[in-house]
Amino acid sequence: MTLEEKMEHLQAVSMEEARAEGNAIIDNYRAALEKVLEDHKDEAILQSQTRIKGETVNARQQLNQATAKAQLELKRKQGKIQQELKDKIFEETMTLVSDYMKTEEYEDFLVRCIRKAVTFADGEEMTIYINPSDGQKQSDLEKASGAKLTVSAEDFIGGVRAVIRGRNILIDNSFKTQLRNEYDRFLFSGGDGIA
Repeated sequence: MTLEEKMEHLQAVSMEEARAEGNAIIDNYRAALEKVLEDHKDEAILQSQTRIKGETVNARQQLNQATAKAQLELKRKQGKIQQELKDKIFEETMTLVSDYMKTEEYEDFLVRCIRKAVTFADGEEMTIYINPSDGQKQSDLEKASGAKLTVSAEDFIGGVRAVIRGRNILIDNSFKTQLRNEYDRFLFSGGDGIA
């Protein structure tokens, strides 16, 4: 082999080694860049999933707050309407009580209440009160019951109250007390368990 051939051969081998080394450097660099890209993709996906979870939790919280606020407003409106209906029912009840107080059944009721109070007192001194609106019935009620009655200074709508001072007992068959008790206990109960 001549010197020129040896130089060409050396040049060819050197070039081939340089190309192989350059290709290896490029392949390593490409692999490193692809790894950086994959790591960046994984990190971006992880960040987006974390953000989606955070936004989902935030959206749920906002939805729950809006739902709670709407339910509270609905209950407030429902309570207001129920109160209005309750008041209307008891206004109508007062009209019915007023009508009832004009009947003979009401006088019979008064006599029964007076007799029960007398029986309960069992001979002890007691004061039996009738409502001022029933004052004109006093003598008829005294004859029918055999008891002395006092017209009350307080209007208790109707019915009878009796006081046995010796035992510190109040027998309260007044419509005012009974209506107030019913008003306080009255609840609207819905079919869905809401009271």
